[in-house]
Amino acid sequence: MEKPFNPFSLEGKVIVISGAASGIARQCAINCSKMGAKLILLDLNEEGLKETMTMVERPEEHYWASVNLLDYEKVGGIVKEAVEKVGRINGLLNCAGISTTNLFKLTKPEELDKFFHVNVYTGYFLAQECTKMGNLSKEGGSIVFFSSVAGSFGEVGKSTYGMTKAALLNLAKHLACEMARKNVRVNSISPGAICTPINMNLPHMKDPEKRAALEAQHLLGLGETSDIANACIYLLSDASRWVTGTNLFVDGGFSVR
Repeated sequence: MEKPFNPFSLEGKVIVISGAASGIARQCAINCSKMGAKLILLDLNEEGLKETMTMVERPEEHYWASVNLLDYEKVGGIVKEAVEKVGRINGLLNCAGISTTNLFKLTKPEELDKFFHVNVYTGYFLAQECTKMGNLSKEGGSIVFFSSVAGSFGEVGKSTYGMTKAALLNLAKHLACEMARKNVRVNSISPGAICTPINMNLPHMKDPEKRAALEAQHLLGLGETSDIANACIYLLSDASRWVTGTNLFVDGGFSVR
């Protein structure tokens, strides 16, 4: 009996996910495993990665490594080792990143450096490693950079964070042009406000008045981690085989207000 038609299936695909110890990236790992993918999970938080591994389907098929993504040489070695154990890479979700709220007048040079290194450089060089000859699937693949609505829309205190997320939007467009010859699609995704365990303890969600104001900015209310994970499945799967160089807003209507 033939399997039901499912263009969103990730069976036979190897997907790298950075930042997989928590939040949206953890949910991406869980949902991608349910769609049949083999996973390469990277994060500095070893305990968090171990916890993620208890949540995914078929944990024996996957590879995980605790690594500082800023240690580019070490990351390269880990990617090569993972490919040897799991298989060549079909997809990459660059989820890892940090956020802050800081006024322009108070921002210091070292803070800008930190945010660009973590939010931009790590994803840039991880994508470079994943698309090297011998690491990349012969069929090509799909890269997704995690931007944010802050990369396209202004907000007080978000200039540092927003600059890095805007850089990823532009990076995806240029890499889409450069990587098409390898049959690698490159896109970005821009989440709105998502109810992650970390976010739920921050003032903008924990405080009832601030949360109500935030919800009012999103036509469909606040998002869940699966809303982003499922959008990523589309961008990783063959269902999006003709989609590259674009940015997908998954924001509950924030961007149309």
